[in-house]
Amino acid sequence: MARPILSRIALMTVFAALAHPAWAALDIGDPAPRFTAEAALGGKTFRYSLADALAKGPVVVYFFPAADSNDCSIEAHAFAEAIDKFAALGATVIGVSADDIGTLSKFSVKSCQNRFPVASDESKAVIQGFDAVMQTKPDFANRLSYVIAPDGKVAYYYQNLNPDKHVERMLNAIRALPKAVVAK
Repeated sequence: MARPILSRIALMTVFAALAHPAWAALDIGDPAPRFTAEAALGGKTFRYSLADALAKGPVVVYFFPAADSNDCSIEAHAFAEAIDKFAALGATVIGVSADDIGTLSKFSVKSCQNRFPVASDESKAVIQGFDAVMQTKPDFANRLSYVIAPDGKVAYYYQNLNPDKHVERMLNAIRALPKAVVAK
């Protein structure tokens, strides 16, 4: 009789482990780590500051594994195509990966279509600060997107290796922000 109970406990433990993934994104309401990083926009490099961007309104900080990979290019293209929608909502977008700035400079032209910046985090300090390290490949960022409200707190996050829903979910999250939060 003890065996079936033990089996049920073991089974429940497995299900509990599957229900809670190994990665741990920052939670809604958590303060987002402030960062500055070397970034590229339209092939030109500059120093990006999250604090400066937040002074203008909400910011989408999205992490991606590797520039020029198929899915990362698809995602960057989708953000580029929607950048006017983000701007109409008073929001800006920054992509972050562990790629070097030379690679991201080219990526900012090709896949980002000169529409938004991408930041280099070769040290992975920003990636780690946002709990965006890919567990199975720790040299890469996970595909994880955040909406950071102007007060610097996480308003929404979405993690999925499939790039298809990130833009839509970020736009919906920004639309859901209280108007007083968006208007700075």
